[in-house]
Amino acid sequence: MARVLSLFRPQPFMVHAGRRRNMLCKMSMDSRARKVFAAAVEAVQPDTVVRQSIERKEDSVVIGGQKFTLKHNLHLVGFGKAVLGMAAEAERILGDHLVKGVISVPHGIQQTLQQHGKNHLLLKENSRIRVMEGAKHNLPDIDAQNAAEGIKQFASELTENDLLLVLISGGGSALLPAPIPPISLQEKQDVTRKLAGAGATIQELNTVRRALSVLKGGGLAHFAHPAQVVSLILSDVIGDPLDMIASGPTVWSEVWPEEVWSILEQYKLLSCLPASVKEVLGRPTQRWRENKGESNTSGRVLNTVIGSNSVALKQAGRRARELGFRPIVLAAGVCGDVRAVSRLYGLLARFACSPEEPPPEIAGELLRLGPEVGVESWDLCRTMQVLGEGRTEGWGSTCLLAGGEPTVELTGKGRGGRNQELALRVALELGGLGLPPNGPVFLSGGTDGQDGPTEAAGAVTDGGLPEESQAQGLDIDSVLTNNDSYTFFTRLSAGRRLLVPGLTCTNVMDVHMLLIPPIHVKIT
Repeated sequence: MARVLSLFRPQPFMVHAGRRRNMLCKMSMDSRARKVFAAAVEAVQPDTVVRQSIERKEDSVVIGGQKFTLKHNLHLVGFGKAVLGMAAEAERILGDHLVKGVISVPHGIQQTLQQHGKNHLLLKENSRIRVMEGAKHNLPDIDAQNAAEGIKQFASELTENDLLLVLISGGGSALLPAPIPPISLQEKQDVTRKLAGAGATIQELNTVRRALSVLKGGGLAHFAHPAQVVSLILSDVIGDPLDMIASGPTVWSEVWPEEVWSILEQYKLLSCLPASVKEVLGRPTQRWRENKGESNTSGRVLNTVIGSNSVALKQAGRRARELGFRPIVLAAGVCGDVRAVSRLYGLLARFACSPEEPPPEIAGELLRLGPEVGVESWDLCRTMQVLGEGRTEGWGSTCLLAGGEPTVELTGKGRGGRNQELALRVALELGGLGLPPNGPVFLSGGTDGQDGPTEAAGAVTDGGLPEESQAQGLDIDSVLTNNDSYTFFTRLSAGRRLLVPGLTCTNVMDVHMLLIPPIHVKIT
């Protein structure tokens, strides 16, 4: 009898699973989306990725499979939004051999980290590393230029016996502005701002930046020669191309004036170029006039990517599974205009949410749109196959993940960013698909916690947003025309749809997330 009764006793695993299901049922899709985003950001924290990439062995260090001797010959420079935490961890591991260091980090980051209790990402009081803050609102300024000059001078004094550790992360371009004379910082900034406003890609922006900069495109490695240079890089560029991340200060690259002229002509900027820019682009000689060894210093440089968008998406997928979703990673290289990107996610939502076999027109448009937004046809076919299987086999909720960096063509003077505008446009695409928890939810957020010159990283939206905004007297069309998405989300429902994690101290581009509820298939 006891054995029979034991069959009816709740087993610990089943009790735990039941409680977990109840907990997930009580948690909104909005809350779960935010938790998945937080997991993505946590995976690429600066101290974590540095600790995982440096192997200390007594008086030597192994990085990227190569061994370097330490004999009180270590110097350190860095620039980027994540560099303060990277430098703190590097000093903890290698500080007994560190001679000196200089890093360029965002304005106010030290105070912000203190306020948020993130002391582990701060340098110790007796640190040998000098911190220089600049680039307020992620724009180059005189403080960042002074930091760049200090880093250049620092690197120029090194010898062949020195080891220079270079820490690079997203935001590095703005924090290392060193325009080639006679170009002024303001002139260089005006050119890049106009390019960005015209819809230029990050690759095109970096190509022009390299051509107008003393330190980008291998310039820093040139000035550090003949020292051994080792760079640890948190990538914020699609595909992790070393010459594009922070415009490649430790990656030697040719500057082809013809390519730069072509980009400027494509975006109709030739007529408004400053005379100084035309002069520099018209020079036939090398950017570096000082003859400090050979121009190509690649033999004395090791560049290692230690964190990327793919790493963040992988961890996001794990967290999504814990929260009751089946994760699918679409791609880590989504790019192109936000209007096309929003259409892509809208089509994927309609494909996934269809209670019947989706019309072939949806798949056809997705495959035509894919190359325009950086998504391979194979990835789209794979994703549609998995979504279709999930719908027909009743897998439950799905979390579609992607990453990248779309662009926004500026048509107004409002306040916003690509993530907030993308979230707003996707909400329009989700109309008619139902409201959560029975309809899809979309999140777009910058992993650096700052979407454009705003305090938000992005936003969380769904198909009910248009009706919600109309009820509150907000005109979405005028908001999009004026690129004023941050103002819109701030006013809408007291800002509850905004994604505001604060400064995350890292940057690996953006995370896009489409949560699909269980679909009840119609059986005919």
